[in-house]
Order: sequence, then C-alpha cells, then structure tokens
Amino acid sequence: MEITATMVKELRQLTGAGMMDCKAALKESAGDVEKAIEYMRVRGLAKAQKKSGRETSEGMVYSYIHAGGRIGVLVQIDCETDFVARTDEFKRFAHDVAMQVAAAAPLAVRRENLPQQEIEKERNVYREQALEAGKPDKIVDKIVDGKIDKYYSEVVLMDQVFIKDDSKSVGDLLAELVTKLGENIKVSRFARFQIGS
Repeated sequence: MEITATMVKELRQLTGAGMMDCKAALKESAGDVEKAIEYMRVRGLAKAQKKSGRETSEGMVYSYIHAGGRIGVLVQIDCETDFVARTDEFKRFAHDVAMQVAAAAPLAVRRENLPQQEIEKERNVYREQALEAGKPDKIVDKIVDGKIDKYYSEVVLMDQVFIKDDSKSVGDLLAELVTKLGENIKVSRFARFQIGS
C-alpha cells in the first residue's frame, strides 16, 4: 500500500511524532492508523527503556493549585538538559502530572516506592476475602495477584490511568515524552496538600 503525505500528516496530528517515524509506522502497519499508533507506542516504550539509565540532573519543580485553593501539588520532574526542561512539551507534561496528582491522589511514583509491608498487608486482606468467599485454594493466588495489580493502578502514579486520556497510563504518557524529546525524563517525587484531609 502506498503511504501518502495526508496519511502521514494525520498520524502526526494524532501522535505528535516526527514525520519519518509516522511514515515508518504506517509502512509497518500497511497503512492502518490504529495499528501504526500501537506500533509507535511499543517502539516508544522500548526507546524510553533504553534511555532510562541516563543521568537526569536538570528539570523543574512544578506547582499546581486546584479547587479554589483547597488542593496544592508540587512535583519534581528531572531530565538530562536544561534545554529540554524549558520546552513547552516538558512544561505541559509537568502540568499534566501535577493535575493527575491533585485529582487521583496517588501514594507513590512507582511500585517500588510503596512500603513492602503495605503490599503484604493488602495481600493478606485480599487472601482472606478470597478464602471467606469460598474460592478454591488453587486460584486464590491468582485472585490476589489480580487485586494487587488493581491496587497498583489506583495508588501508583505511573500505573494510574491518565485523567485526560483513559487509553493510556501516566507511564505511557512519560514514555511518549521520552521518545519525542529524546532524553531520559523521570518523575522523581511529588507532594500533595489538601485542606480538610
């Protein structure tokens, strides 16, 4: 199938990716835009993982106040160069992450940041619930693992569904930004303040 300039332009508008990346994705997916987007997401994740070991000594602390001053968020996002930290895409990402923290109230940035004793406590609760519901012993562990994954998607920032686009997680959003800007970028930490909590 011939890949036209119109097809490339459409994919660029949907993804924000470079022209050559869009053309390659369309060729790989035989012109199917949905498959091309999926192909780009998979490749973007692979590229992002390659960059994840590089040092991040620049970045920004972004502040966000929401709900008439009743919720405030500070988020630290690191990158490799001050050039990237000054880009509109980086600032937009910082804003989106701060809004996510304000709206979804995660407990940790990544799974490994959650205290292990908290995870074990949740596992024990889920195990007891499954056993009390009369579930067979052989499937209890699978049930517990599924509930733990759901727990992560609720309390871990990188696993949460992105509030502006429920087709991706915050981790997916970060991987797309890393691919687009070509640098290692990471959310280092956040603080969330709320009146009356």
